Amino acid sequence: MTIATEVTQEKKVWTDAEFMALPKDGHRYEIVNGELVDMGSSGALHGYVCSTIMILLGAYIRTHKLGAMFDSSTAFKMKSGNRRSPDISFFAKERLQGITELPTGFLDGAPDLAVEVLSPGNTVEEIHDKLVEYFENGIRLAWIIHPSEHYVLVYRSAQEPDRLLKSTDFLDGEDVIPGFTLPVAELFQKLSF
Repeated sequence: MTIATEVTQEKKVWTDAEFMALPKDGHRYEIVNGELVDMGSSGALHGYVCSTIMILLGAYIRTHKLGAMFDSSTAFKMKSGNRRSPDISFFAKERLQGITELPTGFLDGAPDLAVEVLSPGNTVEEIHDKLVEYFENGIRLAWIIHPSEHYVLVYRSAQEPDRLLKSTDFLDGEDVIPGFTLPVAELFQKLSF
């Protein structure tokens, strides 16, 4: 007779203070299932696409006073205890009612819009897991941008993309960022100075 023993490791529960106290070594981290995940550095193309969206979308959101935008250094606290950091995110003003100053810590839940710009190291499973967790935590819209192949996937649920947008299409803020449209080609322009 053999007796099976199961060894279970308890996952670490990170406090906000521990996560915020990580070394400022130029790395971006997320907490996924109790593990610290180094998100690595991004290349020039990734940074350029993120900056373009941040400038154009950010100007629209600020002009119309629709809410607050955040960059990839901002983590959001998921119900699971995970801390997720989309490349770009937006919280609608309705969700920020009563807040006159943003906390130095984390906002609870997923943003209303998360933008993930794919890097060569991203896996399909990693992006899928993020989308599932974002939608479980209240996200309303997600854009997955593939900069080297010049397309955008628009998600309204984690199951499958609602739309595939090519360079001839327009990215639309829908009911999350009403009135915002952007030619997809703007994200993938060649440099011309």
